[in-house]
Amino acid sequence: MGRVRGIAWYTMLSGLSLVFIAPVVWMLITSFKTPDEATRVPPTLLPQSPTTGAYDTIFSGGSQTPVLRWFLNSMLAATGQALLVLAVASMAAYALARMEFRGKRAIFALIIATMFVPSFVLIIPNFLMVDRLGWLDSLWALIVPGAASAFGVFFLRQFFQSLPRELEEAAVLEGANSWQIFTKVILPLSKPALATLAVIAFLTNWNDFIWPVYVLFSPGNFTLPPGLAILQGAYTINYPVIMAGAAIASIPVLILFVIAQRYIIEGVSRSGLKG
Repeated sequence: MGRVRGIAWYTMLSGLSLVFIAPVVWMLITSFKTPDEATRVPPTLLPQSPTTGAYDTIFSGGSQTPVLRWFLNSMLAATGQALLVLAVASMAAYALARMEFRGKRAIFALIIATMFVPSFVLIIPNFLMVDRLGWLDSLWALIVPGAASAFGVFFLRQFFQSLPRELEEAAVLEGANSWQIFTKVILPLSKPALATLAVIAFLTNWNDFIWPVYVLFSPGNFTLPPGLAILQGAYTINYPVIMAGAAIASIPVLILFVIAQRYIIEGVSRSGLKG
């Protein structure tokens, strides 16, 4: 009975994995097809005449479709915002988890309440602030507004509360102040949670489409999501080109997940140990 249950369990997991992997494999296969073959009915499983024409088209893009520039812009914006989110959220979360001050519970409740506000409601206020700061059509408009992450504060606070206080008490006996405890005790022990939050912040910025469309105007300043939309319009419905662009956009995401998956699992599991 146990063996049958195990076989059924692994069969279900294999089927579920196939559901998630199949679109990625199909995307890569289509990127090496010709435009005619990509729209053929019934579709071909493998390219009959494999070609790198879609990638040649992308990498030889002119001033209106600089895909490599979009890729670099996305990397800079996502990395910059991830670092800012870690800095802001970790300090706020430590104060809410370990320090005692008047109004702490109210402040934490207010931060949690902002998580229920739809992001579309904040587009106009954020746009007006970015405009007054002179950041329109620049990467600063993509990096700074999302630096204050309510989810990041909540997530790290939960993780910090799971850490034993004895370590901090020992550091106090050694003469450490609050900043030293935070930087030399808490942060080194919080690598799983910090890595998890960094991945989430990176992917959120990397996949963002609406906000870059509002604040970026020059083709050279675009990130990949709005850039690929222009690419689709520039080449009508050239599916190999679109799939090649999507494949390029997915490379950093896959690499990041492979590197950080161990920390993600550990961080998510430990962050819920103590409320």
